[in-house]
Parts: sequence; C-alpha cells; structure tokens
Amino acid sequence: MNEFKIKYKSNNNIVYSCKYHVVWAPKYRRSVLIDGVDERLKAIIEEVGKETSSEIIEMEVMPDYVHLLVEVDPQFGIHHLVKLIKGRSSNLLRNEFPWLKSRIPCLWTNSYFVSTVGGAPLEVIKQYVEQQKGQ
Repeated sequence: MNEFKIKYKSNNNIVYSCKYHVVWAPKYRRSVLIDGVDERLKAIIEEVGKETSSEIIEMEVMPDYVHLLVEVDPQFGIHHLVKLIKGRSSNLLRNEFPWLKSRIPCLWTNSYFVSTVGGAPLEVIKQYVEQQKGQ
C-alpha cells in the first residue's frame, strides 16, 4: 500500500494541515488577466502568501479566472486570505494597468469558490469517527 505523509505546520497554539482549492473570477467574467496583468497578479499573490505565512502550493491564472491551491493557518482563515489577495490585487492592478478601469467597474466579483483538500478521504475519516464510539 502506498502511503504518503501529511506535512503539518504549527503556530504557537495549534498544529494544522489546512489546504484549500480557491477559484475566483474578474467582474462579469471578463478576460482581463492578460498582457502582463497575469504575471503581476501571481507576484502579488506570492507576496500576500509570504506576509501571511500562507503557502502557495500551486497557482494558475487564466484570462478569466484564478485557481489557487494554498495552505492557510486556520486561525488566520481562508476568507481573510482571499479578501486580502483580492483587495490588494484590485488596487495595485488597476493603478498599474489603467486600461482595466475602462473595461470593468471593479476588478473582482464578490464571490469565490473554496473547497478543502488533502488528508484522508471523507469516508475514511467518517469511519474513524464512528469507530471512536466503541473505544
């Protein structure tokens, strides 16, 4: 059986492994993440990741959406990270690429998709929890 080791992180209070798949899009799903905007966005996301001690595991910027695989301290929270990335990137990108202002009223939609990933499959965890009753 192939086994893999989960790498845990820690802060002063907790040990954790919290990985998330996050997807969000520009307002009206416009294809504006092009012509240098995409590369600058990646740099901004990396900067925010470092500042918040979040690990950017994988990132893909398409013309009309962003995919992010990230590990975040649960006390900081995925919502806080996404809000920080979207807010900072909107401000910086719209200043550095003025043509964005004429294409859309604001850079990002208010919504995003997030899903936890990694660790054991759901059925294995459910089975483990159920088995605790008998111990």
